[in-house]
Amino acid sequence: MKIDLTILQKNELFSGMEQKDIESMLSCLGYNVRKYPKGDIVWHVGSRIGGFGVVLRGQVQVIREDYFGKRSIIATIHPGGVFGEAFACAGLMESPLAVSTGEASEILFLQVEKILTTCKNACVFHSELIRRLVRMLAVKNLTLNKKMDFLSRRSTREKLSAYLLSEYSEKKANPFLIDLNRNELADYLSVDRSAMSRELSHMRDEGILDYWKNSFKILDFYGLES
Repeated sequence: MKIDLTILQKNELFSGMEQKDIESMLSCLGYNVRKYPKGDIVWHVGSRIGGFGVVLRGQVQVIREDYFGKRSIIATIHPGGVFGEAFACAGLMESPLAVSTGEASEILFLQVEKILTTCKNACVFHSELIRRLVRMLAVKNLTLNKKMDFLSRRSTREKLSAYLLSEYSEKKANPFLIDLNRNELADYLSVDRSAMSRELSHMRDEGILDYWKNSFKILDFYGLES
């Protein structure tokens, strides 16, 4: 299956590499590509893993479910993004989280052992690939720490405020788009969907923000931070 290499160039592992070099690296590493319809399960909790996925098309969500079936979205992965690399590098044989598709998706899977073990051909890019993988894991850790900051806030309003300010700071625009719909946002922040919707309505009535679907505009930064 022909791969859109421009998507891989968006990934930290392959950014800055010429397409011919990416093709050589993929040939060295070995890979497979799979297509999934929207809403399909890529990994169940307990699925056997040995590698990680790179999203080529669509969108996937990494999901945690508790004993009672309550879902929490850990991350939303877009084209060029990866999932499962921390589990694979940690040597886990089974996934502790589920992964599902938010859209029809195409995913490239790489075996982590072939990245971490220098090949017999001594590819010029292999050591660099390992360094980049380590950096990716560090960035992922920072992202999870940011989410923990959101979840540590006491109220639904405080969680929403922290999240929206973070998104505004990252997107550097006002209004700005978020990647999650209402159900997904409630899952991500681990709050009740109805309570979150009421809080958003209150914040709009108070002139703190305005929104339409997944577009938000902050009107009163002081009110959002207080």
